[in-house]
Amino acid sequence: MITIGIDPVAFTIGPVVVRWYGILIAIAVLVLILWMVRETRRAVGLSAEVVLTGAIIAVPSGVIVAKLLHVIDNIVIAKLHPELALAGYVIDYTRYPRLIFTSEGLTIYGAVLGAALGIWIYSRVSRFPYGHVTDLLAPGIILAQAIGRVGCTINGCCYGLPISLPWGIVYTNPESYGYAASSWLPSGMGLHPTQVYEIIYNLIVFSVLFKLRGRLKPDGSLFALYLALYSAWRLGIGFLREGIPFLFGMQEAQFLAIIILIITVSFMVRKTRLVKKEEEAQSTE
Repeated sequence: MITIGIDPVAFTIGPVVVRWYGILIAIAVLVLILWMVRETRRAVGLSAEVVLTGAIIAVPSGVIVAKLLHVIDNIVIAKLHPELALAGYVIDYTRYPRLIFTSEGLTIYGAVLGAALGIWIYSRVSRFPYGHVTDLLAPGIILAQAIGRVGCTINGCCYGLPISLPWGIVYTNPESYGYAASSWLPSGMGLHPTQVYEIIYNLIVFSVLFKLRGRLKPDGSLFALYLALYSAWRLGIGFLREGIPFLFGMQEAQFLAIIILIITVSFMVRKTRLVKKEEEAQSTE
């Protein structure tokens, strides 16, 4: 078994507790912004000012929708399984609305979809090509997600089901979210390191998207491919991750993954085509 005893709390400033998870998320957001600034040089009619303004809009809109989906998830589960709410596994936000602003909990789908919505609204006002911008963003998004999962690994959240394989992980720091689950494991058992699985998968997807930049048409196809590949992953990894059923025996992320897969695959089948680099170069002359 692999033991992780890192303290997920990086430091404290008075009553403020700063966790490594938050630091890694901040780094991931910064990497995404720097990625977009870098890609602006390849874009036609897209200024750095537009990119930075889009980032300022995308970050809060992503957080808002990420929190919204988390709240909906908890409310639905609390109504379907009131015993879980009583045990404290989920929060019935209809009874404790103030906790919406003070409790932890975000969803990666909400962050991505919320940011995409914010950028889309901004594109309507500034009149820049939305599909082109999302294609530029796609590799950076999945790279940022890989960085964020490093934070999850240290934090001890998003862990998988128990296994007896050599690469199973056991959290030994009481501040870790995986400590309680690890303490119940029998000797020789660990937890699936699903966070590490996702880091590896995200880096593979990043290399694929990076290779296909500018080679998929029409605009928006690369972003659709990113959504499809990540949705396929979330659907599958949900069977190895600890979670509470949302609808039809599936976790919320799995339910959303199926919907997004249907939409993105349908779009790619109907419209997406692969073009040669020479053709792309001629089309931009």
